[in-house]
Amino acid sequence: MSWLQRLLPPKIKRDSNSARKVVPEGLWSKCESCEAVLYHADLEKNLHVCPKCAHHFRVNATERLRLLRDWRDKLHDRSDRSYEFIALHDTIDRFKLPLQLFDDLLNAFVQDVGTPRYSTWADVLDYCGRSANPVGRLVLRISGYHDARLDRASDDVCTALQLTNFWQDLAVDWSRGRLYVPEEIWRAYHADMSSLDKKYMTSAWKGALEECGKRTRALFERGRPVCDGVSGRLRYELRATWLGGTRILDRLERAGYDVFQSHRPKLGAPDALVIACKTLLWRETRPSPTRS
Repeated sequence: MSWLQRLLPPKIKRDSNSARKVVPEGLWSKCESCEAVLYHADLEKNLHVCPKCAHHFRVNATERLRLLRDWRDKLHDRSDRSYEFIALHDTIDRFKLPLQLFDDLLNAFVQDVGTPRYSTWADVLDYCGRSANPVGRLVLRISGYHDARLDRASDDVCTALQLTNFWQDLAVDWSRGRLYVPEEIWRAYHADMSSLDKKYMTSAWKGALEECGKRTRALFERGRPVCDGVSGRLRYELRATWLGGTRILDRLERAGYDVFQSHRPKLGAPDALVIACKTLLWRETRPSPTRS
């Protein structure tokens, strides 16, 4: 025994032959984004969202459906006292927000669990009508706007933004078993799904995506008046949003919609400066919805 071991109190002496404690598996999760190590129980309480960087952890279909059913029950049951839904119900009451908009969002999330493919363009638009459009209408209601023309224009912009995100993330979605390019379009261009497995964009697929891009561009243009039909800060926010969405679509077009070989188009600091300038130099659509 060394002189140091003789000096150490018995309680902190170490037995080198004793077995180490075994830490049970499943207690911790590592964030793929910021690499933070998180206690699994805390992560579940935070709805599988990393508290450090807001990264959304993937959950299985059963768990997602359970959470969505729980959220729908809490949306309609005023007896729930969780902080999030107390705040939500207060906002709904103060701004007289239609519950149907929230139900539509939940319906879209449920559909997302079990519908990885779409047959027609109308099917994709129907999904966007519940996954994206309610968000725009909620923004308008909270800002005090109740105008059917603004609603229609907002729907067009929200759908266009959702579609742009689909084309932008085609490679990522395909790796997860999803495809939002409707079958009627990719079949019309004689595209072969096996080429997506090889991460190769054929001319047929580029043609199909170009067609989708043209339809998306038309929706952006049709919805542009909503950016001029509102006032104050919201006007500039909507203009910047519209410009950001069309800028992503521009980059997809310049890359020939080759989502496998080119980098995923995204906006950075230089884009923010350009968008800010274009927001200030915006040419108003006339007549705007609320001024005709």
